[in-house]
Amino acid sequence: MRGEEEAARAIERYGDMVRRLCLVHLKNPADTEDIFQNVFLKYVLSPVVFESPEHEKAWLIRVTLNACKDLVKSFFRSRTVPLEELLDQPAPLLEEHREVLEAVLALPPKYRDAVYLHYYEGYTAAEIGKLLGKNTNTVYTLLNRAREQLRETLGGDRDG
Repeated sequence: MRGEEEAARAIERYGDMVRRLCLVHLKNPADTEDIFQNVFLKYVLSPVVFESPEHEKAWLIRVTLNACKDLVKSFFRSRTVPLEELLDQPAPLLEEHREVLEAVLALPPKYRDAVYLHYYEGYTAAEIGKLLGKNTNTVYTLLNRAREQLRETLGGDRDG
């Protein structure tokens, strides 16, 4: 079990990343906070000894993605509607760069993961492949297809 100082350090270092990953997957701030708490609870209780900061970050990404996928598949989640849809108001975290975020959120999940990890976290295709259990060339394909869909959605030119 990890101590309070180590947990606080991890939350300071990786908290924003975990929240963004959750928001990209769940599109719901309340579910994002629930998963955020669960991820860091698992972190505190985990006996895993991290070899490096990169290993620790990769572990947190994997745990976050798995927790999001589990929630999305859950019986309860499949029978609820996000509050934002009911109120027809944007989530507070989506205000900045709303058009781009909406376009990214509209991508199929396999594209969202690759786009988030590449553009927001700065991972290479090879690193994303390891994190997601996919071939590097598959990651390149996912990124290219996602960029094409975003270009169509956002009306960008083909040179960028």
